[in-house]
Amino acid sequence: MQNEFDPGAAAGMGWLAIVYLGVLVVTVAGMWKTFQKAGKPGWAAIVPIYNFIVLLEIAGKPLWWIILIFIPFVNLVIAIIVYHQVSLSFGQGGGMTVLLILLPFIGWPMLGFGDAQYQGPSGSAAAPAT
Repeated sequence: MQNEFDPGAAAGMGWLAIVYLGVLVVTVAGMWKTFQKAGKPGWAAIVPIYNFIVLLEIAGKPLWWIILIFIPFVNLVIAIIVYHQVSLSFGQGGGMTVLLILLPFIGWPMLGFGDAQYQGPSGSAAAPAT
């Protein structure tokens, strides 16, 4: 059997790469804007370990939790907890947590570009006086 170049497969892979990059850009832009809303540097969204440190600060969790991210299976539980606390910090609930975990390309832009306001770690800041 002879290997042949399939231009259709190459084109499909090209489109897949373009879609993937688009989803990545939308997710990073949403996370960047979310960080800025919380008073953190937006560029932290693109720095691999530092972005989780910033998420810990936004969620009001201790910085030593970063160690837990390097433990298999524990990291999944910690990520879910931190994402939920971030949701609460912006006055959102479990639905936003599910979006951040399962559909981050929808959840992060909704949090960053939507009308949610940062209320302090885990939503603990006092409500503004009316």
